[in-house]
Amino acid sequence: MKAPVDRFSKEWEGVSVLPTAQKPPAWRANLVSAATITPKAAQWLWPQWLPRGMLTILAGAGGDGKTTLTLGLIATMTSGGRWPDGTYCSEKQNAVIFSSEDSAEHTIIPRLIASGADLNRVFVMQGRINEQGELEPFDPSRDCDLLARELDRIGGAGLIMIDPIVSAVSGDMHRANDVRRSLQPLVNLAEQHGAAVVGISHFSKGSQASSPADRVLGSQAFTALARMVLVSAKREGEEDRVLARAKSNISADDGGCTYTIRPITIDGGIDTVVATWGDVIDGSAREILAEAEQLTSDDEHKTEFEEACDFLRDMLRDGPVPTKQIKADASGAGLSWATVRRAQKAVGAAAKKAGVKEGWLWQLPAEGAHHSPKVLKETPRCSLPEREHLGEMMSTLGKNEQPAFVPKSPFVPSESHSCPLPGEGTNEEKGHEWQKGHESGSANTAPEFDDADSEAL
Repeated sequence: MKAPVDRFSKEWEGVSVLPTAQKPPAWRANLVSAATITPKAAQWLWPQWLPRGMLTILAGAGGDGKTTLTLGLIATMTSGGRWPDGTYCSEKQNAVIFSSEDSAEHTIIPRLIASGADLNRVFVMQGRINEQGELEPFDPSRDCDLLARELDRIGGAGLIMIDPIVSAVSGDMHRANDVRRSLQPLVNLAEQHGAAVVGISHFSKGSQASSPADRVLGSQAFTALARMVLVSAKREGEEDRVLARAKSNISADDGGCTYTIRPITIDGGIDTVVATWGDVIDGSAREILAEAEQLTSDDEHKTEFEEACDFLRDMLRDGPVPTKQIKADASGAGLSWATVRRAQKAVGAAAKKAGVKEGWLWQLPAEGAHHSPKVLKETPRCSLPEREHLGEMMSTLGKNEQPAFVPKSPFVPSESHSCPLPGEGTNEEKGHEWQKGHESGSANTAPEFDDADSEAL
C-alpha cells in the first residue's frame, strides 16, 4: 500500500510558520524635549518693524503709496540711511524686487533713484530662463528654488519685496489651504536666507469697521502666516500718510510713523514720486487708521447689512462689475453672500447677463451711484396671536412701509415655521409660498438667479 502524498507540500517548501520580527516603520513623529531647544532672539532689518527670516504683510487702500513706501525702505537699507522712526540702518544689504504690476524702467527704477537707493545692491526679478535659454514669466508660487539659487549667487539679500503678495498664491486667495500651501516655500526661503520678505496687499472693500489685521484682502491665512502685519492709510484732506503695526508676534503691536508721497523730477526730465519720512505717532493701529480715515463711532458699529450696502455702492460706483468678482471681494471683506444679496435689493443693484463668456454683471441704476441710503428702522408689526412668531418688532426699509416677513428662530427653510403665511413673503416671489402659487398659475415672475448663486449651492 502506497503512502499518502501531500499535494501541497511543494507550495510550503521554505515557508516558516514561526512569527518573524516586524520592521520598524519608516516614518515616525519627532518629539523633541523642550530642554534641548536653544531659544533665539528675533533678528531685525528695521528694529521692531521688519523681522529678518520672516514674512511681513504691508496692506492698505489703493493710492496709499505702499509700493513707493517699500521702495523707500529698500533705499534706506541699500544706502545705510534712516528708517521712518528716525533710527539708522546699521548694515547695507542687497534687495530683491518682484513686481507683477509696475514697470521696472518707468516706475521702479525712477522711484529708487529719487529715494537715493544704491542701485548696485538692488536686483529686479524679470522672469526665469528655461533650458533653451528662453525668457519665461517668474512665478513666486512655484519658482522659490530658482530664487534661492540666485540669492546664493548675489551674496544674499536683506529684503525681498513681493508686489502683490497674491501673485505668490497658486489657487484661490480666499481659501486658507491654497494660501498656506503657496506661501510656505516663500516663508521657508526667508528663514533659510535670513531675509525679510515684504508682501504688499490691499484692504478688502467695505472693511473699515473690522480690526486692521482682518482688513487684509483674501484669506486670513495671509495674516496668520505673517509674523508682522503693517497697515497704511492716507489722512483725509491732508498729504500725510500713516504706517502702523497691526499685528506682531515678536514685538510691540502698536505705534506708527507718518510719511508723505511727493512728486519729483530726476535726471533726464523723468517725473516720478518719492516717500519722505515724518514723525513717530502713538496709538493702536485701529486708533491710527480711524483718525486717518476719519471714522465716526457710527462707522465702527455698523451692522453687516449696512457694511454690505456700503460695499456694493463703493464697488459698483464706476460701472458694472462681474458677479463672480463681487462674490470674491465680498468673501474677502468678511461679508456673507446672503447679506450681499439682501444689500443688492436695498441699493437697487440690477443683475444682467453680459454674454456667455462674460457671465452676469451687477450695476447700480443710472442715478444709483449717489442715492441716499435706505435706512433700517424698527416698526411695530402684527399683534395677532397666530403671528407671534413674527416678533413684535420687524425691520423694514425706510422707504417701504409694507410688513416684512421674519422667520421664527431657528431659520430652517424646509420647516413650516420658517415659511411666510399666505400672501406674505421675503421678496417679490413670496418665499416658499410663491412656488405653490406659481404652479397654480400665479402671475409672479421667476426669481433672479445668476452664476454666483449657482456656485453658492
